[in-house]
Amino acid sequence: MLLKPNLSWKANQGITLPAVQAQVANVNGALQVEFLVEEPVDCFRAEVREDNGSSWEDSCVEIFLKNPKNPAEYFNFETTSRGFILAARGSGRQDRQQLPPEELAKITRVKQLASVAGNLICWGMTIVIPPEIFGLDSFQGVTLEGNLYKCADKAKTPHYLSAFPINTEKPDFHRPEFFQVLLQG
Repeated sequence: MLLKPNLSWKANQGITLPAVQAQVANVNGALQVEFLVEEPVDCFRAEVREDNGSSWEDSCVEIFLKNPKNPAEYFNFETTSRGFILAARGSGRQDRQQLPPEELAKITRVKQLASVAGNLICWGMTIVIPPEIFGLDSFQGVTLEGNLYKCADKAKTPHYLSAFPINTEKPDFHRPEFFQVLLQG
């Protein structure tokens, strides 16, 4: 699937935006999301150097998922181009509980080394989330609702893309009412 910008958001207007493709799959009972990113140099930033840091400030790909065991809450998994991840759960933007380091260690992150092609930086990230993060034995037969995002809030050229439209006045990824089916069980 292709991540697209909401062009009614002022932050996305008048700039050259990244191109992002994503693929979502159930692989051996785990959720695998692969992102391929091509972004202008001005959109790229790589400063975060720790898990549960401010990943959204860097070039970052994000997976937001409604909890299939508790639809009142959702998880966010935000991974930088360097493979540092922020993961949290809660019912809204204000009540996020970060996942502890031992849970983060269960999430596989495979980065494709960034390369430069003209004015573009190309990179990729594959994220494998085990079902036990959600209290499940497998994602087999489980329908997952959510959205995928790409952003870099503190890049020279900030930008905001999503797999599914978010009908708000300004960028706001913490909006589960706009989640759609990412993986059919």
